[in-house]
Amino acid sequence: MTDAAFLAVSDVTVGYAGTTVLDRLSLGVDRGEFVALLGSSGCGKTTLLRTIAGFNTPRSGSLTLAGRDITRAAPDRRGMAMVFQSYALWPHMTVAQNIGYGLKLRKAPRSDIAARVDEIASMLGLSGLQARKPGQLSGGQRQRVALGRALAVEPEILLLDEPLSNLDARVRLGVRHEIRALQKRLGITAIHVTHDREEAMVMADRIVILDRGRIAQEGSPEEVYNRPASPFVAAFMGAENVVSLEGSVDGDRIAIAAGPHNRPATIARETRALATGRFQARFRTEAAELLPAPPRPAFGDQADKASDDGALRLRGTVCQTSYPGGVWRHVVAIGAAEVSVDADQPVEPGTDVVLRVPSSALFLFDAPEDGAEQVSRAAA
Repeated sequence: MTDAAFLAVSDVTVGYAGTTVLDRLSLGVDRGEFVALLGSSGCGKTTLLRTIAGFNTPRSGSLTLAGRDITRAAPDRRGMAMVFQSYALWPHMTVAQNIGYGLKLRKAPRSDIAARVDEIASMLGLSGLQARKPGQLSGGQRQRVALGRALAVEPEILLLDEPLSNLDARVRLGVRHEIRALQKRLGITAIHVTHDREEAMVMADRIVILDRGRIAQEGSPEEVYNRPASPFVAAFMGAENVVSLEGSVDGDRIAIAAGPHNRPATIARETRALATGRFQARFRTEAAELLPAPPRPAFGDQADKASDDGALRLRGTVCQTSYPGGVWRHVVAIGAAEVSVDADQPVEPGTDVVLRVPSSALFLFDAPEDGAEQVSRAAA
């Protein structure tokens, strides 16, 4: 994103009936960029999209597009087009009439409308279907018609409000790749609202994660996935396993103290912003290696040397094993906490195990006041 953003949302506050939904939010989008707004229900992502579209008026703040103020411009004066979750197609109109509807409203000549409709239909694989009505189409075809209607008016920005959520999983995978390929080929600026992490990862140049009306983190898919800025972002990006540790920070090293459920470890600090004290550790189900446990006294010995391979080792007991497909999933009790770990082979419930989490897959944060169970605190 450059300093002179194509679309600039500046300190925007939006609310309904006294409730603030967007709280002094600022966001810039470059021309030709594909941005995904990601977050759980109620975080403000759809409100932000509707504010950009002109359906919501901010209490304060401003929006500019290509240098012109659009804060209070009508939706049809913003040079944008939206694809809705419900598609919002006219059921009594044909595919051709739906695609050309925006051009008809602009009073374009019939010959121009027909030529543009044919062009869009060919681009989206709808050739031969122009005479059909929406009720005669599959879900994926209806989605393409809605996309075609938006593209027909050549918008400066394409707004996508969870347009894939009504499709079944198989069709959704194909259509999201089609939208992304089309966006790159045409150089369209796109803003896409979704609650699906994988959808955002595969489609967007940049992901913006919202939490309670503010931006929790923004960056490339690789950045927000591998370098989450907070426990909230880490959890949202799949690092839902959480344990609590204690340790100290010394320059570029972090020393994790030994405890009844973890060996001591020394890892590189890198970009982790930590203070000596209690840590919250998070990792994904696929990040930990499931190993046989050594005799308990040896593992819990406070005199153990810190592991020299930059990995955290946690001791626990398998309490549940299942097969979701591809891997075996294990629920492992670590003291009073439970974490999920994937492995190629099943381990019987009741088996003591060691979880090895490499530093690169370990997300460490200063522990909140109401943080997770401290697995390195006094022995249970």
